[in-house]
Amino acid sequence: GTTVNPLEAIKWFRLAAAQNYAEAQFQLGIMYAFGHGLKQDDQAAVDWYQRAAAQAHARAQNELGLMHDRGRGVRRDDAEAVKWYRLAAEQGDATAQVNLGIKYDLGHGVRQSYREAVKWFRAAADQGNASALNNLGVMYADGLGVTVSRVVAHALYHLSATVDPSAANQAGNNRNAIARKMTTQEIEAAQALAKELSASKALVKTLDAWCAGRGIKLL
Repeated sequence: GTTVNPLEAIKWFRLAAAQNYAEAQFQLGIMYAFGHGLKQDDQAAVDWYQRAAAQAHARAQNELGLMHDRGRGVRRDDAEAVKWYRLAAEQGDATAQVNLGIKYDLGHGVRQSYREAVKWFRAAADQGNASALNNLGVMYADGLGVTVSRVVAHALYHLSATVDPSAANQAGNNRNAIARKMTTQEIEAAQALAKELSASKALVKTLDAWCAGRGIKLL
């Protein structure tokens, strides 16, 4: 295959961005944010993300939310972060759905709501997002916005750890910790549920059907 010259790529991104091509604007934002081929510059990253986000580019909207969340290139502003996360989340961006769910969980920039947090974690979990699966597991483990269920929590932790086995993902540790509080029968039920969810093309629908017969529900 041919190797991509970073300088050549930047030139073409700039030309396309000048033509208001949102994906090129987003890519320039990424390059500035992470210093890929360009000198790292948060304000320039925000500028390009804003241009792409204004054209409803979901990933740019999420990244712009992150910049506001972390105070990079702009003043830190939870409400502004939520605004951009929501726009991306409503377009189905799983990372933004997780970020929005966390904001509701903590009550940062929005009125605190476990119900809303669960709603957005479910949306992202349905797309197989590892962070969402782990976070949804925590909600079931602690009974936040849902009926407490160690079985469901264990199953979701297991799925998350399977999707992303990296050390950065706490799901494997969470699964092992909750397993120590479970009976052998509960662990076997969790393993069977994880297998069923893994094979499903509609994870949340399958989970809801499993929970419905056991009195486990959204609160």
